[in-house]
Amino acid sequence: MKNKNTRYILLASLMGAATLSCTDLKEEVYSEVLASNYQPTEKDLPAIVAPVYSSLRGLMLGWQGYFDLQEESADAIITPVRPNGWDDAGTYRRMHQHTWTSLQWQPENAWQSSFRSITTANRVLSQIADGEIPLTTGKQEIEAELKAVRALAYYLLLDNHGNVPIVTDFKDVNLPKQSTRKDVYDFIVKELTDAMPFLSENASTTYGQLNKWGAKALLAKIYLNAEVYTGTPQWAKAIEQADEVIKSGKYVLDANYSDVFTWTNFNSKEIIFAIPYDEIYGTGNQIHMKTLDPLSRSVYPLNTGPWGGNCAVPQFIDSYDTEDSRLTDTWIMGPQKSSTTGAVVITYSKSVPGMEKTASTDGYRIGKYKIKPNATNSLDNDFPFLRYADVLMIKAEALLRTGKADEAAVIVTDVRKRAFKNNPAKATVTGADLVKGSRYNYGYQATDGSITERQGGDDIKFGRFMDELGWEFAAEAHRRQDLIRFGVYETKKWFNHRPQTGQRALFPIPQAELDKNTNLKQNPGY
Repeated sequence: MKNKNTRYILLASLMGAATLSCTDLKEEVYSEVLASNYQPTEKDLPAIVAPVYSSLRGLMLGWQGYFDLQEESADAIITPVRPNGWDDAGTYRRMHQHTWTSLQWQPENAWQSSFRSITTANRVLSQIADGEIPLTTGKQEIEAELKAVRALAYYLLLDNHGNVPIVTDFKDVNLPKQSTRKDVYDFIVKELTDAMPFLSENASTTYGQLNKWGAKALLAKIYLNAEVYTGTPQWAKAIEQADEVIKSGKYVLDANYSDVFTWTNFNSKEIIFAIPYDEIYGTGNQIHMKTLDPLSRSVYPLNTGPWGGNCAVPQFIDSYDTEDSRLTDTWIMGPQKSSTTGAVVITYSKSVPGMEKTASTDGYRIGKYKIKPNATNSLDNDFPFLRYADVLMIKAEALLRTGKADEAAVIVTDVRKRAFKNNPAKATVTGADLVKGSRYNYGYQATDGSITERQGGDDIKFGRFMDELGWEFAAEAHRRQDLIRFGVYETKKWFNHRPQTGQRALFPIPQAELDKNTNLKQNPGY
């Protein structure tokens, strides 16, 4: 079982370490805590790093945040115009069609939120260095953890914007200089590697914190994408880091796929690093609000009215095996009944005619994050940023790309088993299966639902493995990164999206940042 106390500390500590409470003050100072009076003990250490973790909540699932950036620009989730709105000056359509500019809010929000987390980490590190937070024990461990979380925020910038400034000095007032994507990659790898010896190995007391195994899982993911980031693949290093997590024995696959995403998923044995959310103390998980139609209020029931926006791309749904339980565990489909009367209140159809105009019932909805009865507009479900299945699939892909398809297939089969309990034979895949193309029927969708300008997925190298990633990690902010790595993001058509000329694998440096800092140059293609 995970440590609930640590989770609640991380949720409750919304203010910086300088505002931590203390007792027996000799001066009546109520607006701040004096360093001379604040003597943290070992039990206070989670609260010192909590402000940095708290900043990740808005970054990950905040309005038009990182989750939307990864999913709306990919081929599984869209937000079409609805009868109750959702045009918002075309912002969702631009994300889907890759026609965004340097003024687009989603990339700018991801940039700002990432640097907000970096600034928070730098501030706390500066307070420790200056003695404002006078640590007498665990200083190296706290500093290592802060730098690891800062590296995580930089990883998000590396993946999304690439060429960003590296800022580590909280008090530096000079305009930061821009670093290359390779420089940012090298910085992150070094920060994580240097922090590793000082990070906790205890998985049971560090829930919601980036412990040693979380840092290794993150490093494995970075090595998996190294060829995209630097031009040089690092498959062996990805396997090495994944193996260390696997061999630690600290994590296992949950018996039920849905257990990873329910409102009590802090008990999950699979989650390596989660971003904690709570309907009162750590709000921000509003996935249900953005996907459920307002009529769904009586289905769960909800103590709020959802807004009914995003849904699944029909082509992605068609790629599933119908006996794969991840289909129904991830998507809400068909008739939805009132929790009190049993009457059907809404029926979600798979079809979506286009981005411009839809019915409120068009499209399957995201149901992966299970909704507890009487939920408010913020879910209790924690967001599983890194989980054991991720580590297993990182190793499997690296094996596949280094000519060891049969070894990769053994791992993929293990991951699939819980999704085919009713037909275990279907869980088994072979190396020959994984080297095939994708099942995804790529092409442009006409308003009648037919696929025109058909491309298919047979030509995608290791496309079947890419499908496996899609089914396992749908609606987990993975898809854009995977499409880029498999060469699909800038080449294939899906739904109402055609590939755009110019480079779209990196988002633009926000125009507001260019205006403020003359040291920055725009990414290619904008």
